[in-house]
Amino acid sequence: MKKLFVIALALVLSINLSAQTETKTVKTDKSKIVWKGYKVLGSHEGTIQVKSGTLDFKDGKLTAAEFTVDMTTLKSTDLEGEMAAKLNGHLKSDDFFGVETYKTSTLKTTKVVSKSKNSYTVTADLTIKGKKNPITFEAAVYGSKANATLKVDRTLYDIKYGSTGFFDGLGDKAIYDEFDLVVDLQF
Repeated sequence: MKKLFVIALALVLSINLSAQTETKTVKTDKSKIVWKGYKVLGSHEGTIQVKSGTLDFKDGKLTAAEFTVDMTTLKSTDLEGEMAAKLNGHLKSDDFFGVETYKTSTLKTTKVVSKSKNSYTVTADLTIKGKKNPITFEAAVYGSKANATLKVDRTLYDIKYGSTGFFDGLGDKAIYDEFDLVVDLQF
């Protein structure tokens, strides 16, 4: 009887241990976020750095994630010199991301649904300029890497500069409301 109890206890403990959540920390120096914004006459792209982040796994499957992005690192990579400095300054101004006031942006998952071995549909709260809105996107996790592409409607975060939804007569000066984020993380 005692032997049976020990075996049952060992079995219960092994089941509980195998179902534990494991938290992985993002390697910010090896992770990358590329942004791309579109306007009538073209586009601009650049980078922004992850300040911190974690991903939670249960039985090898992604269950949650949380990230903070350092908005002060926002920069254009498609321009050089004075033109790059001008665009970077404008993007950091109150017309766009108001970086002096809002130094970070965050993303925190609210739901993660596994679609296949490495693919997930993620719903999260994205906070930019102190405004929090839900966003849903597809993500993939392979080994110690994760990637996702997000399409963000900037007007939901009070970024209205050049938007035809708020200003008339912009013509070829119009800037589209959605921008893309391509996120490549290592952990």
